[in-house]
Amino acid sequence: MNTLPPFKDARILVVGDVMLDRYWFGDVHRISPEAPVPVLKVSRVEERPGGAANVARNIASLGAHCTLLSVVGADEAGDCLQRLLTEQGGVDALLHRDEGFSTIVKLRAIARQQQLLRIDFETPPSHEVLKAKLEEFKVKLSDCDVVILSDYGKGGLAHIAEMIKAARAAGKPVLVDPKGDDYARYQGATLLTPNRSEFHDVAGSWSSEAELNTKAEKLRTELQLEALLVTRSEEGMSLFRANSVLHEPTQAREVFDVSGAGDTVIATLAVMLASGAELGDAVRIANRAAGIVVGKLGTAVVSRQEILQDMS
Repeated sequence: MNTLPPFKDARILVVGDVMLDRYWFGDVHRISPEAPVPVLKVSRVEERPGGAANVARNIASLGAHCTLLSVVGADEAGDCLQRLLTEQGGVDALLHRDEGFSTIVKLRAIARQQQLLRIDFETPPSHEVLKAKLEEFKVKLSDCDVVILSDYGKGGLAHIAEMIKAARAAGKPVLVDPKGDDYARYQGATLLTPNRSEFHDVAGSWSSEAELNTKAEKLRTELQLEALLVTRSEEGMSLFRANSVLHEPTQAREVFDVSGAGDTVIATLAVMLASGAELGDAVRIANRAAGIVVGKLGTAVVSRQEILQDMS
């Protein structure tokens, strides 16, 4: 594929766990006298939407339209996420507020481009708020071309099996970024995008490409998926469909940070498919997009222009 289809009319519905990524940047010049740990003198603070919100950011950055449906707390971090997504443009953020839930925050301390520490703040959302989100999901289905279910295992997709059934009944392709070892809940989705480690946890180890192919086809068949995409870090990514395997090798480049690369992959796949591309072509472009984003620090996005420049 030597060019990209237009993305401006693509409409993606993203549902999943959103979080606020906070970064404390600074320098370390000494070790604490209180404990054998470095003392970080913070000089700059950054905040970015993370989790499913980062998927939404990537979709908007590519020039497509995204509706994001999720749950946040009635707190400062939830306000911050709403503001950041509004400022992004291209994202219609429908964030249900849960009084008994604290917005998920991941705080990273960084010195000289190296992460020193990550601190997570999280609690599960309430059943009532999740049920309300499910009903809104069913309403929003008619306004989208492709559905992404971004599962970070934080409790925001308690009704994922019902969501998949509703979306498929409405004729919408469903792409799932999975988490955990219970993949039965993803049965009937169009495409799953586990990374190498996640696939290993579900299917077990393999000693050859042939054994990997066998395990992937077994899982794809059991879950009644149209396709399974295993992202394999430095080994590229492999797409498994009925009677066919497509392997896209990674492109050699400096890797800064792999956090959020899976968000970029599934966002690019969805935008490509919503724009009329064939799945094999969508995987090739998603592989390029992932190669670009790992060269950036922290949860980042890729633009359509960056992909075009990488293709030239």
